[in-house]
Amino acid sequence: MHQGEILVVDDEPRLLAFLRSELRASGYRVSVATDGRGALRAAAARGPDLVILDVMLPDLDGFEVCRQLREQSSVPVLMLTARTSDADKVTGLDVGADDYLTKPFSTSELLARVRALLRRARVGDGGGAGSEFRCGDFLIDYQRRKVFMRGLEVRLSATEYKLLAELCRNAGRVMLREELLARVWGTAYHNEVQYIWVYIGYLRNKLEKDPKHPEYILTYPGVGYSFRAPEE
Repeated sequence: MHQGEILVVDDEPRLLAFLRSELRASGYRVSVATDGRGALRAAAARGPDLVILDVMLPDLDGFEVCRQLREQSSVPVLMLTARTSDADKVTGLDVGADDYLTKPFSTSELLARVRALLRRARVGDGGGAGSEFRCGDFLIDYQRRKVFMRGLEVRLSATEYKLLAELCRNAGRVMLREELLARVWGTAYHNEVQYIWVYIGYLRNKLEKDPKHPEYILTYPGVGYSFRAPEE
């Protein structure tokens, strides 16, 4: 049984062959591209469930490919790079990547990241206090995985939706940064605070009238974040 289709984008033949072999052995369908423009064409034609994208490509770099993908799709993106600086990681998150894996990496680590991203994209976030949550002009429908602001649907990536759903299910309560990281990305990410900064920024830009003075997603400096509780 196939677990989904993954588009792998890399210009290193040996790494590309390795990734294709390991992913197929784990039950995934795999399509490949060796440059940025080819990646964009393949993503549009095949509609993959996940994109594994190397930063270093011969034409458009991975950051630009990810940025263009985000203009037309919320497909999860796992970026690969030999760079180890936090600045590069933040750049990848800034353009819309969902996760970041530094070379060299083990097969088990790669497959764990792939499973986590696909699970995050597929698993519903219903249950708890009802099928939807309203606060002012904001509505999240957990069953349909849709978000509306002032009556208009807001398009979110899988990671943005997961983070927002966690905040909404705990509206009025301050959630620690470490708690959000563990729930959305996994316990291995408890120190990756830049993920939270970037994705809170994404959500504010999409939901708030003035992202610099948010009404809904509130910051508690040095502690964490809270979604505003509905007025009684």
